[in-house]
Amino acid sequence: MKKKPWDGRFREPTDEQVEVFTASVHFDKRLAPYDIEGSIAHTKMLARQRIVSKKEEKTIVAGLRDIFREIERGNFTFHLSDEDIHMAIERALIERVGEVGGKLHTGRSRNDQVSLDARLYLRDEIQRILDLVAALKSSLVELAKRESRTIMPGYTHLQKAQPVLLSHYLLAYWEMLDRDEARLRDGLKRVNVMPLGAAALAGSVLPLDREYTARLLKFPEISRNSMDAVSDRDFVAEFVFVASLIMMHLSRFCEDLIIWSTEEFSFVEISDAFTTGSSIMPQKKNPDVAELIRGKTGRVYGNMITLLTLLKGLPMTYNRDLQEDKEPLFDTMDTVTGCLEIFAGMIKHLRFNRARMQEEAARGFSTATDVADYLVIRGVPFRESHGIVGRLVAYCTGENKGLSDLTIKEFRRFYKGFDEDVYECLQVENAVNARRTLGGTAEKMVLKRIEEIEGGKR
Repeated sequence: MKKKPWDGRFREPTDEQVEVFTASVHFDKRLAPYDIEGSIAHTKMLARQRIVSKKEEKTIVAGLRDIFREIERGNFTFHLSDEDIHMAIERALIERVGEVGGKLHTGRSRNDQVSLDARLYLRDEIQRILDLVAALKSSLVELAKRESRTIMPGYTHLQKAQPVLLSHYLLAYWEMLDRDEARLRDGLKRVNVMPLGAAALAGSVLPLDREYTARLLKFPEISRNSMDAVSDRDFVAEFVFVASLIMMHLSRFCEDLIIWSTEEFSFVEISDAFTTGSSIMPQKKNPDVAELIRGKTGRVYGNMITLLTLLKGLPMTYNRDLQEDKEPLFDTMDTVTGCLEIFAGMIKHLRFNRARMQEEAARGFSTATDVADYLVIRGVPFRESHGIVGRLVAYCTGENKGLSDLTIKEFRRFYKGFDEDVYECLQVENAVNARRTLGGTAEKMVLKRIEEIEGGKR
């Protein structure tokens, strides 16, 4: 069994079961590039402060870069006895450069080191997610332009409500993702704070230049309380919360696609490349990609609850429980990036059944509100017009008719002020394009919003 860095205090070796139970190197090795990046910056700072010599700096940095290249090539051997990625790299460094490698840990603790690694990792990965969200938003805009005149039924309570443009629906998800993007950017400010120099929990007696280290690592802010720096992972929890919102938005879209792709709706066909078949029913074409995104959303929610539960009862400051933040973080990162990538591919190949959508948009008394507004414009109080149209709908239901099937005589049985022009507001195209308020579904307003988006206006 390999010697531990704390062996001076202990008379007995670590139990083998404890070695296995406490090890995290099998999953936190993902942090290796960031651990080495932070270690190189720390070494340069130590040399600048004359805590290590220039010669020692050169030896340590060269050794770290050699280890990085070995990890990149997949030739580095990780040992369970190393416990974590920090000790794995330090052990390998000492093996390569000798005793001088032991000076790397001067003025720092694994407590501030792991917080640094997590922040460097998140900083990179959040940028990758921002790029994916931006690409998906662009795809939605292109799809909205393609479907700028496609009329579909809008729903509330999953009941037909009013006709809308498909492009308006698509841009609704653009708005959701735009807020997700803003939340990611805002959270990035709290990730981008350098904790190195907090050491175990109280700072260091050595003359560390934290500002210099922060400049090397491109951190605009430095942690102001050493206890806070090593003990909290709210920046991880915040990221997973925002990732949960992204997944929720993807899941809602997928839910609609799943419903719309059924024979009962027949609004959309998902490409064969993004569907699967049945092992027993040869006619089946299943929206498995959309279903899996919907399912994986719960997985990310679970990671969020894991992190909040992990943090809620920790006494100050660092506790080993915090090792358990890595797996939910990594799993969330993998899940949300994978879902964003495949969702973007799937929506690029959707084929909408425009005729079917418009046909259904005209059903279900979807223009009843337009009739009520028709009366309001003629001076009828809305509550009274609401009642008039409600009775009209009840009459139609009993007669198995639609509003457009009624004669003007039948309309006037319920209100004498109806004129022939009432039939104009019953046409779904007119109903859609009449909604010209800011943010409305009229084609003119949708095209204006697309123009704003493409012009960079949020």
